[in-house]
Amino acid sequence: MTTILDTHVILRDGDKILMSQRGGPYGHGRWHLPSGKLDPGESLPDGAARELLEETGVTVDPAHLRLVHVVHHHHAEGDRIGFFFLATEWTGEPANREPDKCLDLRWFDVHGLPDDIIEYPAAGLNGYLSGTGTLTLHGW
Repeated sequence: MTTILDTHVILRDGDKILMSQRGGPYGHGRWHLPSGKLDPGESLPDGAARELLEETGVTVDPAHLRLVHVVHHHHAEGDRIGFFFLATEWTGEPANREPDKCLDLRWFDVHGLPDDIIEYPAAGLNGYLSGTGTLTLHGW
């Protein structure tokens, strides 16, 4: 079984975080962060910047991304390691660039996040926001 490497971007503007609402079969209608699988030969920051651009049209310099949390996620179909990056500097206005996969993009206040965030990305986001450590084991 292969472990999948994922990147997740916490696009933060003050107390606001950008989230997207899933349109695909996994987690349909639920919220998560701009994210995706790392491509072969791609660095983690480059993959995070690429996924953010593909999904939202926002451009971030990979050198300005800060790794803030890691989630080792275990489930029946296989394990994933999610690297959560914080972005506070970018260019462009977020727009839904993948309407076949995303129902909505919306800014949420860090103190008013939606209740229906998919558990795996929620573990990384909550780990970052709580500041209690840099690693979460999820599903073990």
